[in-house]
Amino acid sequence: MTMHETMAKTMDECVTMIKQIQHEARFNGNTDRPFWPMIVLRSPKGWTGPVEHKGKKIENFWRSHQVPITIDAKNPQESLDAIEAWLKSYNHEELFDANGKLSAELQAMMPTGDKRMSANPVTNGGYDQFRTLDLPDYREYAVKNVISGVTKHENTYPLGEFMRDIMKRNMQSFRVFGPDENTSNKLHAVYEVSEKCFWGDILPIDSDGTHLSRNGRVMEMLSEHTLEGWLEAYTLTGRHGLLSTYESFAHVIDSMVNQHCKWLDMMNREKWRRKVPSLNLLMTSTVWRQDHNGFTHQDPGFVDLVVNKKSSVTRIYFPADANTLLSMADHCFRSQNYVNVIVCDKQSHPQFVPIEKATQYCAEGVSIWDWASCEGEPDVVLAGCGDIVTFEVLAAVDILRRYTPELKVRLVNVIDLFRLSSEDTHGHGLTDDEFIRIFTADKPVVFNYHGYPYLIKRMIADRSNNLNFSVHGYVEKGSINTPLELAIQNGVDRFTLAIDALTQVATSKTQYINVINKLKQRRLVCQDYAYAHGVDLAEEANWKWPH
Repeated sequence: MTMHETMAKTMDECVTMIKQIQHEARFNGNTDRPFWPMIVLRSPKGWTGPVEHKGKKIENFWRSHQVPITIDAKNPQESLDAIEAWLKSYNHEELFDANGKLSAELQAMMPTGDKRMSANPVTNGGYDQFRTLDLPDYREYAVKNVISGVTKHENTYPLGEFMRDIMKRNMQSFRVFGPDENTSNKLHAVYEVSEKCFWGDILPIDSDGTHLSRNGRVMEMLSEHTLEGWLEAYTLTGRHGLLSTYESFAHVIDSMVNQHCKWLDMMNREKWRRKVPSLNLLMTSTVWRQDHNGFTHQDPGFVDLVVNKKSSVTRIYFPADANTLLSMADHCFRSQNYVNVIVCDKQSHPQFVPIEKATQYCAEGVSIWDWASCEGEPDVVLAGCGDIVTFEVLAAVDILRRYTPELKVRLVNVIDLFRLSSEDTHGHGLTDDEFIRIFTADKPVVFNYHGYPYLIKRMIADRSNNLNFSVHGYVEKGSINTPLELAIQNGVDRFTLAIDALTQVATSKTQYINVINKLKQRRLVCQDYAYAHGVDLAEEANWKWPH
C-alpha cells in the first residue's frame, strides 16, 4: 500500500499544479510557457512477479517479459507451487469475499456517476456542446462557372477557405493539424481566423508572416506521428479536425492509424460507447506532382494499409477536383466512427464539374460522366480514380474521338474507392448489377488508378467481369520528372491509355496499327522533349477538353 499512497499523493500534487497553471492562463492572463508536471516512475521490470524460479532470475530481468514460469510436463508440481505462491502474494482474501465478489470496503471506494471511466464525458465521446460542428454551406466555396476540362484551379485552396469558416464558427471544437505545410498545401486561409499554436519564444521577426500565437488553433509540427496522436485525442474527446500531410510521408503514421481502426472496430461492439467524430486525413502533394522533390516523394501506398482494415470503420475518397473535394470534406466532417482518407493534390489542375454535379458524383461514389461519354452501350470503358489520372483519362478519350470517331467510349470516374468492392465485402460496395451497369458485362475496361494497380485488381477479383479490366497505376518508376514524363514512365498517360484501349477492342492485330504507331511516336516525342528542355511540350501540358 505504501506505493499506492505515494502515487496517489504525487498525482494529487500534479493535478493541483495543472489547475493552478490553467487558472493563471484563463483568469490572470498569464500565457508564459508553463512547466507542466511530469511523473517519472522507475520500477523493476516484471515488478510483483516471481523474483526467480529454478535458480533463474526473473524480476527486473528480460525473462519477466516472457512467460515467467512455464510448466514442466514431467515434473509440473514445482512450477504449479511457484505459480500458486506468486498469485497468493497478492493477498486475494483481502480483496474478495468468500463468494469471489469484490469486498464491500473496496466497492465503497468505487467512483459513481460521471466519475466512472465509462461515463466520464472526457473518456467517452466528449461533452455534448462540442460534438456537432456548426458547418457553413460548402457550396458557397465552390469554384464557379466551371467549364469541364478547361477551367483551372488549385484543388485544396477552396477547402482551406471552407475550414477557415468552420473554425470561425467552432472555436472550441475544431482544429487543423499539419507538419508545417499548411501554406504549401494551399490551406493557409485558416490563418485568417487563427494562428499556429506555439508556446516557445515568439521573436520580433515572427511578425512577418509566421502566424504564431499562444492560443492558436492550427497545430503545426514536423512530426506526423505527434500530429496524428493529437488528432486522435481530439476526436476521442468529441471534437473535430483534419490532418493534412504529404502523401508519401503518411506511412509515418501507419501503425497509429492501424491501432485507431482496431479501437473503432472494438468500440462499435460496445453499446455503452458513444460515437466519436471521424479521424479525417488529407493526403496531398501526391505522387504525380513531384517535379522538384523526385522519387523520395513518390509513394501512394498509405491507402493500401487502410484497405486492409475493417470495412465498418474505413472510407477512402479520391475527389477529382476542387468541388468534389469540398463536397467530400463536408461529408467527412459530419461523419462519426470512421477513418476517412481523402487523396487530392494541392496544385492547380483542370476542373471537371460544377458544385451541383460534384455533390451528385460524391453521393454516387462511382459515376458515368455523360458529358464526356458516348450515348448507349460503349465499345470500351475508360475509368479514372484520382484527380490527375482522371485528367489523363479525359485526354485519352479525346485522342480516341479524334483518331477513331467510330468507337463508342464511356468515361467513368471513381471517387469512393470502396464502391469497387462487392457489397458483401464493404458497406459502400456496388451491387453486381450496379457494377455491370457502369462497367458493362463484357466490354474492355482501361482503368487508370492513382496508386499501386494491384490494389484495384484485388478489389474487383470477385466481380464477374474482372478479366475485362486492364489496370494502370504507379509502378515505382520515377525521379525528378516533368508531370507528363512521370505519367509516361508509369503507364498512366493519355497515349498509353489510348493505345491500350485500341489494343483491347481491335478485332485483328492490324486494325488500329497505324493509329497505335502514331501514338507511340507522339509519346516518344514528349519524352524526348522533357529530357531536353526540363518541361513538358506546351501543347500537351496545356491541353484542354475540346468537346
